[in-house]
Amino acid sequence: MTYAPTSLRQAVRWHRPLMFTAATMAALAVVALVGLVVDDRTLVGAPIWLKPFKFAVSFFVYVVTLAWLVSLLRRGRRVGWWAGTVVAAAGLPEVGLIVAQAARGRQSHFNVATPLDTTIFLLMALLVAVLYTATLVVAVVVMMQRLPDRAIAWTLRLGLLIALVGMGLGYLMVMPTPAQEAADPVTLVGAHSVGVPDGGPGLPLTGWSTTGGDLRIPHFVGMHALQVLPLFAIALGALAGRLRRLRDGRVRLRLVVVAAAAYAGLVALVTWQALRGQALIHPDGATLAAAGLLAAATAAGAVLALRRPAPAPSRQDGRPEVYA
Repeated sequence: MTYAPTSLRQAVRWHRPLMFTAATMAALAVVALVGLVVDDRTLVGAPIWLKPFKFAVSFFVYVVTLAWLVSLLRRGRRVGWWAGTVVAAAGLPEVGLIVAQAARGRQSHFNVATPLDTTIFLLMALLVAVLYTATLVVAVVVMMQRLPDRAIAWTLRLGLLIALVGMGLGYLMVMPTPAQEAADPVTLVGAHSVGVPDGGPGLPLTGWSTTGGDLRIPHFVGMHALQVLPLFAIALGALAGRLRRLRDGRVRLRLVVVAAAAYAGLVALVTWQALRGQALIHPDGATLAAAGLLAAATAAGAVLALRRPAPAPSRQDGRPEVYA
């Protein structure tokens, strides 16, 4: 494979429904950005248009990545195409409902205060289940592919699997808290904060709690394995022209596996930290020790992956291929 830039026209052809959704997300992000400037309302301690902006940007990245993955399929291409179309069809109303609730000045997630709010929340939950199932189908089809570069192939497979785990972690947030169960009437079911109420002090932009655990962190970190790990594999390929050791496809494959294991460990670590009601920026000794062990294991894995000298490049080795 060779590295070549992809034009916008080529990218649009990856998967037209997903790329249409991406364009819509970009437009919604602009609308939300304008809302942040002109609308000073707040909701649960944050600017009311911040959540629509974050979801639009995050979903834009997600659907563009998925469109690229679908464009690589050879086996099961039709199944992958339809699964991508389902993602596009479910994603538009999912983010659209978040924007609509923001415009109404209402919470989109966990809100069961009125029949309309309850209906919207339940519909969003259903759409998320559809998105998860369709992404799982794409993951299964990707597992079936035989791509020329094994490092790229495995980074796609492992990135999708970790992303599915990250998506699944979102369901931890829909469990009612003891206070919600005791409330009468019940207006909220679920929360993203652990140990503290939602809406407290948070990090800039993300809003992640600085006083307690926040389940949005493992959800976010896990989902974006789908971008981080392929970018890591692409970076290895880009460096192969300068670093002889990386010209060996087996070395790149081992490094990709180490990176995926480290990323999975990071997802587990931030999940454990959040469930203990601990803020990301205030780790205790146990969290720091676990992080240190993870870093040491990752470093050792990287050293082992690079330890053995690469054999003379064969016709199949050399500068790796990038799919675009």
